[in-house]
Amino acid sequence: MDDVKASNLTRRRFIGTAAIAGLAAATSPVRRARAADPIKIGFAMSLTGPGAGAGKMMLVGREIWKEEANAKGGLLGHPVQFVYYDDQSNPGNVPGIYTKLIDLDRVDLLCSSFGTNQIAPAMPIVMARNMVYMGLFGTGVNDTFRYDRYFQILPNGPEGNRSLSLGFFEAAKALGTAPPTVALAGEDTEFGQNILAGARANVAKLGLKVVYDRTFPAATVDHTPIVRAIQSAKPDLVFVASYPIGSVGMVRAVNEVGFTPRMFGGAMIGLSFTSTKAQLGPLLNGIVINENYVPEPTMKFPGIEAFLEQYRARAKAAGTDPLGFWSPFAYAELQILGQAVTSVGAIDQAKLAEYMHKTPFKTIVGDVKFGPDGEWDKSRILFVQYRNIQGNDPGQFLQPGKAAILYPPAFRTGELIHPFAKARTQ
Repeated sequence: MDDVKASNLTRRRFIGTAAIAGLAAATSPVRRARAADPIKIGFAMSLTGPGAGAGKMMLVGREIWKEEANAKGGLLGHPVQFVYYDDQSNPGNVPGIYTKLIDLDRVDLLCSSFGTNQIAPAMPIVMARNMVYMGLFGTGVNDTFRYDRYFQILPNGPEGNRSLSLGFFEAAKALGTAPPTVALAGEDTEFGQNILAGARANVAKLGLKVVYDRTFPAATVDHTPIVRAIQSAKPDLVFVASYPIGSVGMVRAVNEVGFTPRMFGGAMIGLSFTSTKAQLGPLLNGIVINENYVPEPTMKFPGIEAFLEQYRARAKAAGTDPLGFWSPFAYAELQILGQAVTSVGAIDQAKLAEYMHKTPFKTIVGDVKFGPDGEWDKSRILFVQYRNIQGNDPGQFLQPGKAAILYPPAFRTGELIHPFAKARTQ
């Protein structure tokens, strides 16, 4: 079953689509397909623009699941078909895409694009149609909406905003007994604001002193003034919340300025991408960031290594990340959705949501159980420290020990090397 996809829908066409779709809005949460009809799974994905590195990686993960599902007979005896559109990494495109997916393409199931900034804009559209919505790597999206049919595969746990910084500050306890001072810096986006709000809560609970707390525009080109301003505040810890461009900019600026606080890192999205790892190489040494999967001995979940072999065999032709450490989560979210459909025996949005709330799932990223807000009932966000990175060969990141897990304790594979200046040489 061929997928339906489009890469270049303009904003004007989205607006037109939304207006047409409004006349034929779907009101029933139950879809009944004829025997020959496919079950359609619809989503936006960032295939161009700044988010394309992650978007293409996640798309390959979803495609592997779809092909395996269809080889086994599809869902409920129907082939699975994807209907997806490139959101161009622009949150403004997302509402129109989901209006079209639901009201014109008449998809049966919905997944999100990648990331908080792309997930949130679809929420009002999805909620108005009472459909289950599988989120792909969102943080704090449902804190405001409180939608009981939203589910999210990133292992944030019930306090999502706090989880993306908690491990960082817990790992910092290795620095000693004196309460360290903290600098908080983040992009002025929904993601950045959510993460910094959680970081402030963690800092307050741990009794740490904040000496710098500011945001910067996501379009910032030169991050050196930001780093110099942080340096002048003389913090012990520096926590950064950023997307790929900002993450790379901050790492380079820290190196250029020669800034060496006792500990540096944060929720720096993009440093996990293989292209970024190859670009920065040894500049990553000593940095502590959140991760979701690294090839450490404690992360050998059933099926994940076989999946990653399939992914890597396709990566070059797909023009995507050659290591694909995030891609298993795109596969796992569809494992969950597929199991729910099979167990419920119908595309009934209310029954699917009820089943997903009460059922524990076994996936290639480990055991998943959702809490009331659609987040994992327990956090499993990793914080790792890069070490012994030599040169720019991305293949070295397949070796255990290059990203030692510091937190949580159940998955720990190393202790924090500190201060940052020392860790830079390890």
